[in-house]
Amino acid sequence: MATLEPEVLKVAASQSALELEGIDHVELYVGNAYQAAHFYRTMFGFRPVARAGLETGVRDRLSIVVEQGEIRLVLTSGLHPDSPITQHVAVHGDGVKDVAFRVADVEGAYRTAVSRGAVPVAEPQVLQSDAGRVVRATIGGPGAGVHSLVERQDYMGEFLPGFEPIDDAPHTVSTGLTEVDHVAVSMEQGGLDNWVAFYKDVLGFHQSHHEMVWTKNSAMNSKVVEDASGKIKFPIQEPAVNGGKSQVQEYLNFNHGAGAQHVAFLTDDAVATVRAIRDNGVHFLRVPGSYYDMLEARVGEVDPPVMAALKELGILVDSDDDGRLLQIFSEPVTSRPTMFVEIIERQGAKGFGSGNIKALFEAVEREQELRGNI
Repeated sequence: MATLEPEVLKVAASQSALELEGIDHVELYVGNAYQAAHFYRTMFGFRPVARAGLETGVRDRLSIVVEQGEIRLVLTSGLHPDSPITQHVAVHGDGVKDVAFRVADVEGAYRTAVSRGAVPVAEPQVLQSDAGRVVRATIGGPGAGVHSLVERQDYMGEFLPGFEPIDDAPHTVSTGLTEVDHVAVSMEQGGLDNWVAFYKDVLGFHQSHHEMVWTKNSAMNSKVVEDASGKIKFPIQEPAVNGGKSQVQEYLNFNHGAGAQHVAFLTDDAVATVRAIRDNGVHFLRVPGSYYDMLEARVGEVDPPVMAALKELGILVDSDDDGRLLQIFSEPVTSRPTMFVEIIERQGAKGFGSGNIKALFEAVEREQELRGNI
């Protein structure tokens, strides 16, 4: 049996008190939950499965749950102008509010996190129905975001007690998305190391990657933190000193502060998934055709039919010691140039596309120029 390095042992022991089991769901605050559910169904292939609102006795919000593979998105709108949800959307626009973690013991995880410095947002609460029992608590996250802790004790219902199943949803065609790979967070200059420390010291994560990126217009400093299992990953980035009008700064300007810049969804077949999503109407960032002229020199031989499909769709390829990575980024999926979506296929690779970052930044900057933000 291999011997763990002291740092790995420390991470595993630190996280064991929280017993994180993965991402339970990602909740987005949006202006119109019905329209958002239609968008994610028709564009990305998410199936509406549950809802809670006035008809179910919830007086302040409408939430619609959509799922695909192991991914669960909760789309929530406030029903009153003075609702904190409505006010959040007014300031930040549509976007991620909560990246929720499954845990074995909410009470223990919550108390441990708060004792380590997490900001308490909601104490553990028991939700119960005929379908079973769920316990939930919430701690603060970057910017206006939060992390809920969710304990499901053999709960057999749709999402949470208080939600009703959606039995009349239109036919939905899956696009092949399977899991949340990571959620990327952008923050103000000087905030990166503080939040890396939060995830390490409070949640027991470890830092796995570090990148500095420069282009003629901007610069970015990025670090990745992930839990001991590798199931939960957060790339965190800040504008570098003298970084100009980077894509990170553009996000901060329009989001009015730190927050989740993109959600990356895994697929087992990036070509098929991206083609389906593109045909549904999603627009993706494009890189120059010359990118593919140098691709094999970086990642090795690529079969000609595969190369043709990658070039047609604009899918990027990177490699590390463990294998290859295919990735592509959408244009913003909200009215503000803030949140976008990444589609990613891991052929063994554990990285985040280091070899593609500069090409991606330059592609984003071309879009920024069109928006007048460079």
